[in-house]
Amino acid sequence: MNTLREALSEYLELRRGLGFKMHDAGLQLPRFVSFLEQRGQRRITSALALEWAQQSAGAQPADWARRLGFVRGFARYRSATDAATEVPAAGLLPHRSTRARPYLYTQQEIDRLLSAALTLSTAWPSTSLRPMLYHCLLGLLSVTGLRISEALHLELRDVDLEQGVLTIRAAKRGRSRLVPIHTSTAAVLVEYLRRREKGFGAKCSNYVFVSNTGNRLDAAAVHRTFYALSRQVGLRGLTASHGPRLHDLRHRFAVQTLLHWYASGEDVARRLPVLSTFLGHVHVADTYWYLSAQPELMAQAMARLERRWGASS
Repeated sequence: MNTLREALSEYLELRRGLGFKMHDAGLQLPRFVSFLEQRGQRRITSALALEWAQQSAGAQPADWARRLGFVRGFARYRSATDAATEVPAAGLLPHRSTRARPYLYTQQEIDRLLSAALTLSTAWPSTSLRPMLYHCLLGLLSVTGLRISEALHLELRDVDLEQGVLTIRAAKRGRSRLVPIHTSTAAVLVEYLRRREKGFGAKCSNYVFVSNTGNRLDAAAVHRTFYALSRQVGLRGLTASHGPRLHDLRHRFAVQTLLHWYASGEDVARRLPVLSTFLGHVHVADTYWYLSAQPELMAQAMARLERRWGASS
């Protein structure tokens, strides 16, 4: 029988082969195995898993639950070849995660963000491309519902401006999808790519959105710039640590699409899987969440039900 460390390597390889990225689990599980090795243990036990998961006294219960969840998945895999492995019960360290309530941007707020982006400083170490880059990136997120990671992983080969289609290859669980874009969005991308080519030429990477050195733009830099722009236009207080998020642009896209369908008299229940595919949701239930998360959507749904009941009475 192979060692725990060898089993872990096989487990992570298997899960990644199935499309799971395993970023956090890939960091935490080797630490768990090291913890067992330091204790002279060759098998996973529920008691040791609990002790390891709660090692960080300053961590939140949600973090403990996530760490134990990583171990639970690995333990299930290991139990197939080592019957003495204990799989931590699902009731240990229970924690129900709550989704952050999204902020629904108005069109005026998005317009202010995009205008502010065009005023960003181009002084060193920035480049003259920076204002257009953020204007284009934030605008793209607002009209396509892309995740920020998906936008930053876009390569030149993924952008078909003649057909007006983006190919999203870096989606969750390795899934790819096509996202159509409006001609006005394509026109902004054309202008951005023209300036990108003028500024960097052949020295630039193949990624669409690039840093001041021509390499792929870093997500942390995008968030810092977004926070600064949010404060500039009044969406966040000057010292506030919380406020509208970049990810809320994706929520707004989903909600606006649903509201448009309601206003057009579409059968929203039948069309919801279309939006789910467009957003790259693995489960349609993730898209149904928008119906209950926004009061305006709930009001639209109830109004439609009342009209149907009235018509049938």
